[in-house]
Amino acid sequence: MNRRDFVRVSAAATAAALCHQPTFADSQRSAAVRLNLRADRLGNKIADDFTGLSYESAALGNPDFFSGDNTELAGFLKRLAPSGVLRLGGNTSEYCYWAPDPAKPAKRPDVESLRTGDKANPIAFGLAGPDAGSQAPASVGITPRAIRNLRGFLDTCGWKLIYGLNMGTGTAQDAADEAADVMDVLGAKLMAFQLCNEPDLFFRNGLRKADYDVGQFVAEWQGFREAIRRRVPKAIFAGPDTAYNNEWLLPFARHCKDHVAFLTHHYYAEGPPTDPSMTIARLLSPNPKLQGALARMKQASDECGLPFRLAETNSCYQGGKPGVSDTFAGALWSADLMYQLASEGVAGINLHGGGYGWYSPIAGTRENGFLARPEYYGMLLFAEGGSGQLIESRLQQLEGVPLLTAYALRSDAGAIHVVAFNKNMDRVVRLTVDGAQPAPRATALRLLAPRVDDTTDTTVGGAPVGASGAWSPVREETLSPENGIVTIELPAASAALIRFERQ
Repeated sequence: MNRRDFVRVSAAATAAALCHQPTFADSQRSAAVRLNLRADRLGNKIADDFTGLSYESAALGNPDFFSGDNTELAGFLKRLAPSGVLRLGGNTSEYCYWAPDPAKPAKRPDVESLRTGDKANPIAFGLAGPDAGSQAPASVGITPRAIRNLRGFLDTCGWKLIYGLNMGTGTAQDAADEAADVMDVLGAKLMAFQLCNEPDLFFRNGLRKADYDVGQFVAEWQGFREAIRRRVPKAIFAGPDTAYNNEWLLPFARHCKDHVAFLTHHYYAEGPPTDPSMTIARLLSPNPKLQGALARMKQASDECGLPFRLAETNSCYQGGKPGVSDTFAGALWSADLMYQLASEGVAGINLHGGGYGWYSPIAGTRENGFLARPEYYGMLLFAEGGSGQLIESRLQQLEGVPLLTAYALRSDAGAIHVVAFNKNMDRVVRLTVDGAQPAPRATALRLLAPRVDDTTDTTVGGAPVGASGAWSPVREETLSPENGIVTIELPAASAALIRFERQ
């Protein structure tokens, strides 16, 4: 979508949102549900750096992509969080090589062509999107200039960085050389190094033999870490950055707990995209795979005393599925997932994207400009909910609306915020929130789209997101609490953030 089309769609979305008044007429079926809050029972903390995005390391092949003058992309990040976390890794990180000067072996890319922005090269053109994993990515050189520009980008958006190194096809010496430059340039902006991407899939990707197991991985990981620490004594690490194999998490944590600042894992709700059963309905339903992963994450975190971060996640692996990943369903899914993870004690999340990947929260290139996809709007709703301390909340009378979820928190300013997701696609919900602090006034900010499969007309507060993440709500509904109780109608496939003002 070009800028002219984006302006046209944004205007249409705003008009549609202003005309839409959610009522029971939106559906022939409805349900009344009660949400009971216990503001005195505190849960997990949502920190300022909970929100994050993940990009392929290959994006650094174009030194001008992550740079201080890419203010448009930086603006989108700042809108989501004042101090979020950017993670660079993905499948391509195992094919990126440190290139301190253009004179490198032939198997590595022509760094000079990358430096001059050769449009024949998709990486140089800034099109590095999520790797589909169908074949080995092309080799990409990362130069000192790319790292200097990356520092400028982080300064512009105010975010920190998780930086992926190449253990898959690289050497420990090259990783140490790269880490030294990254550490020197990024300084406090560097949150941690990751030494690889999805090592539990190394044998499937042809990077290791079929008998490669967690024991061999841990030994190799420790060897790389020691080589880097000899060169960079203050280097901080995270791992194991596994794809799906929960059986690798605990052994890694037990062996390496003294050498990592936090644990990392990946999660994709669906896949592969060629499977016809990977649908919107499935995306919005509870996922047993996530429950299993969360249980193992919590076990490893509790036993080893380490925070846990979901360093790469999205709706459907292999770059996403059109008609599912790029729809309004992705907005509902992403925001609900963020609150679910926070309630389970996960320290943060990095939603994967880049280029024109179907699930990318921010789509586009520097040449064509960037725009917010539906998933970005879910992250925006989470941003509007803000950081704070989760409080106990319990839904009652869920018969007939099993896909309703809700969360509550006490904001850093002391106000009660409630966010509710009606992921049921055929029922309106009349939600009564009971137990909030007495407040003279409450407001509601809605996450809406004309249809759950809509790809272009998502709004938050009746407004679309514009260039550089520009956004301001055009409709914030006023509610009148009585003794801390309010009632709000949630159309099918929608969400709302309710904020109770302080006395």
